Amino acid sequence: MPDFDAADGDAPPVVSEGVVRWLRLSYRAGAVVDALATAGMIFPRQLWTARFRPPFNRSGAEFGYGLRAGAPLMAGWTVLLLWADRHPVERKDVIAITAVPVVAGLMANDAWAIRNGLVEARSILPVRALQSGLLALFAASYVRAVLAGRSARGLVPERTDRHQRDSS
Repeated sequence: MPDFDAADGDAPPVVSEGVVRWLRLSYRAGAVVDALATAGMIFPRQLWTARFRPPFNRSGAEFGYGLRAGAPLMAGWTVLLLWADRHPVERKDVIAITAVPVVAGLMANDAWAIRNGLVEARSILPVRALQSGLLALFAASYVRAVLAGRSARGLVPERTDRHQRDSS
């Protein structure tokens, strides 16, 4: 499978270990959360905790079927994140795609369900906190990687220390 950033066979730029650490933390955190979500989707009666309001029946066959139908997609995204972790800088765009549309889309769906009275807002708060934390982590990691790549290619001037600028 081709790397997202490999253009014309060029090697990716060399970036700091800090950038790689941030990306790997993002990939691995996302993979752990997705793996846990996959388990919850496979066993919805045992692990699903959102408080849905009547007439929604979370123990109904339709609910279980819907979640189990989505479980392979969630498992696939888990594998995608672990795949990206193997070449973190070259596959950094996986983090951006994970943030938007995946996590942001899930957050929008939750907001819609709350606005339409399908689920209690307080039952979504822990998930919303986790999603917000992941979005912040993913954004920070991605921006760091993009800026480091541009800097390594000479596209962004190196930042200078404020004291050096003031003394010139």
